[in-house]
Amino acid sequence: MSRTHAFPVALCLSLLLAACGGGGSGTNNGTTPGGTTPPPTTTTDPCGAALLADMPELASTASAQPGGAPVAGKKAIVDGGPRGRLQEALALHQWANERRHNAQIRASVEATSRGEDQPAITSPAPVAEDVGEIAVIQDTGDLILPQNVFDVRSTGLRFTRSGSSYTLSKIDGAFRSALGTRLTLQDDDAIQVNIPFSFPFYGAGRTVAFINSDGNITLEEEDKSSTERNLGRLVTGPPRIAPFFADLDPTTGSGRIFVNAAADQYTVTWCNVRGFDSTRAVTVQATLLPDGSVEMKFGDSTNVQESIVGISPGHTADIALVDLTGGSGSSAGAMAERFAQATSIDTFAVAKKFYATHPDNYDQILLWSDQPLIRDAFAYELNIANEVRGIGDTIYDTSRLAGSAGRLRSLVMMDWLGKYPEDPTTKFLGENNTLSVLGQEVGHRWLAYVDFRDRTGTRSQALLGRDDQHWSFFFDSDASVMEGNDIEDLGGGQFRTVDAVKRYSRLDQYIMGLIPPSSVGTFFYVESPNSSKERGSAPSVNVSFTGTRRDVLVDDIIAVNGPRIPSSADTSKTHRQAFIYIVSSGRTAEAAQLAKLDRIRTQWEAFFLQATENRMTANTRLR
Repeated sequence: MSRTHAFPVALCLSLLLAACGGGGSGTNNGTTPGGTTPPPTTTTDPCGAALLADMPELASTASAQPGGAPVAGKKAIVDGGPRGRLQEALALHQWANERRHNAQIRASVEATSRGEDQPAITSPAPVAEDVGEIAVIQDTGDLILPQNVFDVRSTGLRFTRSGSSYTLSKIDGAFRSALGTRLTLQDDDAIQVNIPFSFPFYGAGRTVAFINSDGNITLEEEDKSSTERNLGRLVTGPPRIAPFFADLDPTTGSGRIFVNAAADQYTVTWCNVRGFDSTRAVTVQATLLPDGSVEMKFGDSTNVQESIVGISPGHTADIALVDLTGGSGSSAGAMAERFAQATSIDTFAVAKKFYATHPDNYDQILLWSDQPLIRDAFAYELNIANEVRGIGDTIYDTSRLAGSAGRLRSLVMMDWLGKYPEDPTTKFLGENNTLSVLGQEVGHRWLAYVDFRDRTGTRSQALLGRDDQHWSFFFDSDASVMEGNDIEDLGGGQFRTVDAVKRYSRLDQYIMGLIPPSSVGTFFYVESPNSSKERGSAPSVNVSFTGTRRDVLVDDIIAVNGPRIPSSADTSKTHRQAFIYIVSSGRTAEAAQLAKLDRIRTQWEAFFLQATENRMTANTRLR
């Protein structure tokens, strides 16, 4: 974030008044203590007055305000954590099915009212063809999900506790006027501000709370990751109240965050907080009440385009997607709405449509599209099923929900083909090229989830980096496509990264079932590194740092995770994959794009064989 912006005071003042709906009620200047009964509210949000009170500070620091340049490495991230993606994909698939079914019912009712024959309520016929070894699947309104524009401005919502469940209702949109204490938060940051009363959330009393810069409150543990703010993270992360879960950056513009931790209510307000790398802003307020209820209020000027709004008990697979504008719904699990200004993909619908015209012969399906369909990652992978023990994952099978009879293990969403270079070997995303990005997403079928036994005998995650599902920057991963780096030990506690994202390491290959544990040599990570990099940083070559080398054996992996079952002797060395190209409704597949995808496919087979040291073959033929 190296760019700076200097704003004239008069311009700041006019922008603040416009953004906050006027000067506010004047009842609070951001420093009023809470604790009145009942708490006062204001028909306009109080952020305008609070921000105006900060004008001298804003004027004096305007030239030093960070600009919209990305945090170092933030936009070089290939994906986020695959865990949680499955729950999100299933929820979106269910939502899409209900939406299509309701649309068909409405069409039938309207036809009847006009005296016409009722249209049949059926699924669209499969529309697909194979062009060489590429399966081309046409969207007919059944694969690509439409926009869901944010529509709860100037609205209030209440989630009312009923035992360990919650019921949604609409309330007035007046903000509580006592904002309380102003907090200082950085981009992707969190601060602990405990609740003064025991807050009964999903049946458990909570007092430990973290206010996160990204428009949400988490309970018991912070969550300031830089990865996707999506439904998967909502359900699999800590217990969360999310009035506007999005990538927000309170260090830019005039945004402020306040907390009023009173005996009768706990209120957090995000006042005009900008989206990351954007001038769009959010004004929202969340209040936690002693009876376990949650209230959310939304300012009329909120215009950040992508967000999750809802609540979650955390660490769950249960989520109900609701229409918040309808103000109704209930759930014992997470309850939320996903707002998206762009189209997205129903991955399970694509798989089902593929299997309607193709045999169940594939371990993994790779999806490419003719338009951008994902916004919260560059690419991602969905583990549909897992039967392998000892790799840090649980045992489950949802393959039948994707149309497979039990063979399918994974879906990979590579997204818009146009964002990849014509030459698959061209480096374009940090240290990655197209083939190494594919290598990471394909590798998430098995990798990287393992803890290990450290030198003190304690279970450790020190080998893991981003989201605890990639290798740590400070792990000598032998330039694994699953991140980490090839690290050279220079002696005397000095280290340097010399290579990245080239292969599957011997540890990777053990976890993939390609070699026995006896074929994995000693590897190491650097403890207490002195570096500007973090464990979750993307790979980067020619980075020097100091620290303490800690050697690890594969036996330390097995001690925590158990042996890999099935072993390498009983694991298939052929990984069958299908390449699918999704064509948007009203379009036709371009021959040049299909030729490009076929080049990627053929070069991928060679890359995968080399990356596994000739131990596993990627078979991408359709029959």
